[in-house]
Amino acid sequence: MEPASLDAQLIDAAAAQGDTPAAGRVFLDSAGSSLPPSAVVDAVVGHLRREAEIGGYRAAAERRDDLEAGYGLLADFLGCAPDEVAFTDSATRSWLSLLDAIPLGPGDRVLTTEAEYGGNAIPLLRVADQAGFSVEPVPSGPDGSIDLDALRGALDERVRLVSLVHVPTNGGLVNPVAEVAAAAHGVGALVLLDACQSFGQLPLSLAGTGVDMITATGRKWLRGPRGTGVLAVRRDVLARLRPRLVDLRGAVWTGLREVELRADARVLELWEHSVADRLGLLAAVRYASDLGVDRIAASVGDRAARLRAGLAEVPGVTVRDIGAQRCGLVSFTVDGRSAEHVRDALADRDVTVTVSSLPSTRYDMTRRALPQVVRASPHYFVSHAQIDTAVGAVADL
Repeated sequence: MEPASLDAQLIDAAAAQGDTPAAGRVFLDSAGSSLPPSAVVDAVVGHLRREAEIGGYRAAAERRDDLEAGYGLLADFLGCAPDEVAFTDSATRSWLSLLDAIPLGPGDRVLTTEAEYGGNAIPLLRVADQAGFSVEPVPSGPDGSIDLDALRGALDERVRLVSLVHVPTNGGLVNPVAEVAAAAHGVGALVLLDACQSFGQLPLSLAGTGVDMITATGRKWLRGPRGTGVLAVRRDVLARLRPRLVDLRGAVWTGLREVELRADARVLELWEHSVADRLGLLAAVRYASDLGVDRIAASVGDRAARLRAGLAEVPGVTVRDIGAQRCGLVSFTVDGRSAEHVRDALADRDVTVTVSSLPSTRYDMTRRALPQVVRASPHYFVSHAQIDTAVGAVADL
């Protein structure tokens, strides 16, 4: 792409900051919990005010059509059908609900990547210990992403599930999703894609990636409220799932001892939820859709590349990102300084970053002998000048 064409595609940071009052500070933690745009804040606060006026049930009834339309809105954003998506209260809830519904037992094998997230690994290992299946990390290739040859060599008819993290929490790599899905499907295995760090940052499609299930959160790159999550399940995969922990949202009590499960992805929803937060999530989906995910990805990539290049020029700083394809997460270490010290020192200068530590990605951090890294994640509302300010603040350490 020619430079002029790229510039035309990028989102103007100043315009985005107009919708983001707190973006005047150097905020580099959208991989943790981003700054919501005003439209999201207005949707959440406005509904809470309405609940205070007439009560939660009546306020929800007023927005019934909007909430129902949200399934189509989310489906369009995720490249699937409305009956293939569901809303939850977090990415963790989405992931746990799907894991619990996948039939796994003695002799079965589950493959993960070395980028597996601790929030997934802990329940997976716990369930494996109880149910008798094995959990096996597939080695990374030289660039840090999953080694596709090693994956193909590990696959056999006993592999029931491949747990794939699209973008790990501790670095900038983007794993090759379509290739993993194609290989796994060759032996009949399901593919569960953790899209926490790609949802709202990169183009993401259930049909386009070829995966069977997707889980994600609203609070990160989508810029939605905390306490929101989504999942998507291919229609033909739903019949292979065995949901256990369902309530009156996912099933109907049809007899004294009988229940009838829903036939769509909403079987994995719970009846109780924050209506205000869900409306805020839908506002965030509309906001991102209006901007265009391709433009968001290009803009985030532009900011991250500038930050990565600037940090690489600072003596004593080592950029720790891996992967042939990289995105908006930038990880680094500073000689002689703990990651917590760097985070706190930058906070004193109104530069917000966070820390990714060993328990979050134990396979990968152990392989690379890294106890922790500083993680910076600039969104499209961060200007080039703010990136340079952040680099200067690190250099001053």
